[in-house]
Amino acid sequence: MLNEIYNKRILELASDIPHGERLDAPDASATAVSKLCGSKVTVDVKLDGEGRVADYGADVKACALGQASSSIMARHVIGASAEELHAVGAAMRAMLKEGAEPPRGLYDGKWADLEVLEPVREYKARHASTLLVFDAVEEAVEKALAEKGSGTAQQTGTLTSTGPAA
Repeated sequence: MLNEIYNKRILELASDIPHGERLDAPDASATAVSKLCGSKVTVDVKLDGEGRVADYGADVKACALGQASSSIMARHVIGASAEELHAVGAAMRAMLKEGAEPPRGLYDGKWADLEVLEPVREYKARHASTLLVFDAVEEAVEKALAEKGSGTAQQTGTLTSTGPAA
């Protein structure tokens, strides 16, 4: 039932997104859009000298699920490395698309809040909006690293999520 995915905790997170303003001078920005529902997340990142996120800002125009995942990201992204953010994104994709466990223990439980999104697994049409922030953050961090000469791959433009794989 849809009540499972729009539970009290999801709605609380959706209504309280930290770092909800764009940065004035980011190292990189990225936007991810869901073709299915039109949700859109734009993120800005500033990295420190070690390639960790030092500052973060976002503009989230998404459904409650996209807002909730963006809220969790904003609470934990500062201090995270590209490796950590790729691992979190991969864990979320695996949880939703492959039935894997939520990332409870990832990075000493830092990302345990993401388990609140586990019920979304049963609603494939909601996967894209839930994953937007992960797509955008990974792209922005890679762009920032590439600009500094230490990225693994530079991506440009706006990511478009086509929703669940067939």
